[in-house]
Amino acid sequence: MRLREYIKRLEEAGELQRITARVDTHLEMAEITDRVSKSEGGGKALLFENNGTDYPVLMNMMGSDRRIAMALGVESLDEIAERINRLIKSVTAPKSGVMDKLRMLPLLSDVAKWFPRKISGRGECQECVYMGEEVDLHKLPILRSWPHDGGEFITLPMVCTVDPETGIPNMGMYRMQIFDRRTTGMHWHRHKTGARHYEAYKRLGKRMSLSVALGGDPAYTYAATAPMPDNMDEMLLAGMLRQKPVKMVKCLTNDIWVPADCDIILEGYVDTTEELAIEGPFGDHTGFYSLSDLYPRFHIEAITTRRDAIYPATIVGVPPMEDAYIAKATERIFLAPIRLAIQPEVRDLYMPMEGTAHNLAIVSIAKRYLGQPQKVAQGLWGAGQMMFNKYLIITSEECNIRSRDELFALLRHFDPERCMIHSEGVLDVLDHTSPTTGYGAKLAIDLTDIDPTTPPRQLKIPKTATPTEGVELFDTSLFDELGLLILYAEREWRERIDVAKYLDDNGIEARFVALFDRGAAGWLQHSDLLWLAAANVDPQRDITLHNGAVILDARSKRPGYGTNPKRFPNAVTSSTDTIHLVDERWEEYGLGEMIESPSRRYRKLWLSESAEWR
Repeated sequence: MRLREYIKRLEEAGELQRITARVDTHLEMAEITDRVSKSEGGGKALLFENNGTDYPVLMNMMGSDRRIAMALGVESLDEIAERINRLIKSVTAPKSGVMDKLRMLPLLSDVAKWFPRKISGRGECQECVYMGEEVDLHKLPILRSWPHDGGEFITLPMVCTVDPETGIPNMGMYRMQIFDRRTTGMHWHRHKTGARHYEAYKRLGKRMSLSVALGGDPAYTYAATAPMPDNMDEMLLAGMLRQKPVKMVKCLTNDIWVPADCDIILEGYVDTTEELAIEGPFGDHTGFYSLSDLYPRFHIEAITTRRDAIYPATIVGVPPMEDAYIAKATERIFLAPIRLAIQPEVRDLYMPMEGTAHNLAIVSIAKRYLGQPQKVAQGLWGAGQMMFNKYLIITSEECNIRSRDELFALLRHFDPERCMIHSEGVLDVLDHTSPTTGYGAKLAIDLTDIDPTTPPRQLKIPKTATPTEGVELFDTSLFDELGLLILYAEREWRERIDVAKYLDDNGIEARFVALFDRGAAGWLQHSDLLWLAAANVDPQRDITLHNGAVILDARSKRPGYGTNPKRFPNAVTSSTDTIHLVDERWEEYGLGEMIESPSRRYRKLWLSESAEWR
């Protein structure tokens, strides 16, 4: 399915809004998309047809339950999950006789059809060719999303590399900051396959050829984000999702193979002997700015395109956004492989969008023996991209882990002395709470033995509270449901607050106490507070126990204070000028009733007017 065909399907389904008014790729386009993507159900896909370049921009194309299913060619993601379940059961079921083995042949034949196929000649992605001085990234509608971003970024690149030792290809998604008309950064984290290939080329003293694909079948874009096992071709997954093989064509200036029907291809190389370049900051999917760091330079030798190419882009920031729906697809698609290869007792996996994929996950398991939740936690923390997980909640298989009421019923009986499983390990390098980049504390909560029908421990809280130095407000809106007391620090208060003394002075008996910055009071919903707590709380430094209560310090931390990180970033928001511009032009966009800017409330969280602490 070509990208234009997908756009046609979206429009026929009422899932696309064309914007014909001229929209600037510098901040304005991102602010519009942020408003739409955070509206009910993810809003609509947006096609910006007038942006000052020859290429329309498609945004939010997979940013709803319906659109992510459409992108993968199904009515519901459950169809894909069921397909994979059948495949795995067929492959792993014992074969007792000749007839059982013969029944496998049609299945194996179907699997063989999914492998990518190399074709000769040029592909549709090579209808227009620009080389030498014709190469100019500024002719593409590359976005600058947020005011403190380091520059313009390509945000949906499918980066195609090859292992120099095995010849096995890989397609990953690593953001690319534009340095000049022919050079970008290549932001692959140290744990990613692209970085491993780079290190292999560096050991061999070779220049690393690579190409970047944009557009084409949305299944390609999803596959590039998927947590595929190392040394397994992502285009095999794309073929399985499409139920037909991906046709691959050889690039014109290197030996990299790319999907033939993509919209835009960037061909080039990374010089492994070259000094790394400063890349970032960038308003990231965590909802905060990821800080500047050193990454390789990608030198572009050729740009090839379709004649009718469309430029796909996304923005990331405070959830919910498009990436949350992509993560939903990953939950459903990879649950069966997790059971097969890692944890057979896992029954369901849920990554709430407030956890931005890595910060929070919930699993239900079929528990049979003592210590099994510990085994599951350690197993998942050692598996693929689950190794980045910071907080993990484990329930029995009877619990519907997507039900707020059922989870709250278990958490009302939470015993911190018995239910908390502490560990350390790999974290996402974007995690800003740990004092060591890419490594830190983890916490699992074992709820498997809790009987929600038994009476919970009695809690109490007074109608008024005696002030404690540093505490300005308190919120009891979740006290009856969850036993959670929310406290807000005094404005600009950065020192330690004695929450235990506050509880004792007021005779408060709570199950959970969360301390937030004053800027979060009255502006953020409960889901926002969950996002903020999952992002800002380090399991080792920021969680303490007092008289059966779990106290979480979810404030932004002063850099360098105690075990705090050296720098603590700001939440990602649009600038005041951009918000006002979009407000004034809203009728021109043809998007109906005004949608308020989410940035108005998230700016209340800012530590300072800089993008990060200096």
